[in-house]
Amino acid sequence: MIPETNQLDCRVLRELNNRKTDKLMTRKSKIQIEYLINCSPKVLFNRLSTPSGLAEWFAEDVSVSGKEFVFHWDGSEQSAEITLYKENKLIRFNWKEENEVYFEFRITQHELTGEVSLIVVDFTNEEEKNETIDLWNTQIADLKHVVGS
Repeated sequence: MIPETNQLDCRVLRELNNRKTDKLMTRKSKIQIEYLINCSPKVLFNRLSTPSGLAEWFAEDVSVSGKEFVFHWDGSEQSAEITLYKENKLIRFNWKEENEVYFEFRITQHELTGEVSLIVVDFTNEEEKNETIDLWNTQIADLKHVVGS
């Protein structure tokens, strides 16, 4: 009788884990948005990778300790850690509260025209996708204003 109970418990736990994994896998989907920014990659990267630069357009306040950034909005805060960094090209922040969920800023410059693009990668629930894109559009409009673009 005990083996049957253990087998049942194992099956239930396995099923619960599968459901939890399925929810995590489908919970957030990746979005990627590209914006043309009229400024140098170095100036842009400063606004994307420093606490003072991010506080100008992304959050009310930003503090940093090592690789951990704490973003403050309307009395709440969220922590993220830098997990990828290529100066003047790429920075990725992984949210501490959510495994494998990050936001990333990638800067590209067209070889012939010199146009600078900012590519934003983020994750969102499918039902909130439009709101998330609208939020990024607003945030990037603020960033463009800050850099004079």
